[in-house]
Amino acid sequence: MPIITLTSDWGQRDYFLAAVKGKILNLLPSANIIDISHGISPFNLKQASFIIRNCYPHYPQGTVHILSLLTEKAENTPHLAVQYNGQFFIGADNGIFSLIFDQSPEKIVSISALNENGIKDIPARDRFVEAAVYLASGQPIGQLGEPVSQWKEQLHFLPVVSGDVIRGVVIYINQYENVVTNITRDLVEKVSKGRKYIIDFRGESLKGINQSYQEVPIGEIVALFGSTGHLEIAINQGNAASLLGLDINDPVRVEFKG
Repeated sequence: MPIITLTSDWGQRDYFLAAVKGKILNLLPSANIIDISHGISPFNLKQASFIIRNCYPHYPQGTVHILSLLTEKAENTPHLAVQYNGQFFIGADNGIFSLIFDQSPEKIVSISALNENGIKDIPARDRFVEAAVYLASGQPIGQLGEPVSQWKEQLHFLPVVSGDVIRGVVIYINQYENVVTNITRDLVEKVSKGRKYIIDFRGESLKGINQSYQEVPIGEIVALFGSTGHLEIAINQGNAASLLGLDINDPVRVEFKG
């Protein structure tokens, strides 16, 4: 069964999501449509890329992912189809691909206009859906348009190591208001060399890392490496972002002792 996923900032209130799904099913009745998220903050490419990069590896080869954020086509923002590790990604060349992937893809194609019925082309509903159905049906990506050598780059927020300190920032806040930073387990282990460390943020200091949220009493702050391998700051059964005053791009430090 062909799999097509949808990620957008549309929300659930309006008609557009249902219209897109209807068109997919009209063109490919056997499609298995998966909603990854439609709760992305409007136009927030970094939030969307964090979600996509942490879920797409769990999908089978041949899956087609429609990424609908900032999709309006312009001369310097073409629509692309990307083949990466045997899966396909369709979206606008607005920087999102550079935020999702760490390596070069197998193929990048600039999608040609597919809609010739005289109706105004709406990227996600028309061009993206038609391209997704084409790929999900097993057709070659090269037939969608002209090959492209690269995509638009957008800068990652990378942590900085300075002496005995790692300086990072908040990059994501999840449904539970757990705060995710760009500091990874691998980086901490590389710099620590077995030393103890303190995590500093917003006037708070935590000593070391816990293995789970439940290791501290309800209402207490906890730091741990989450399922993505990133350092998280949370409150056991509480809302860390609101209660600690943490937001995207706020600084977080890991300082090593001894």
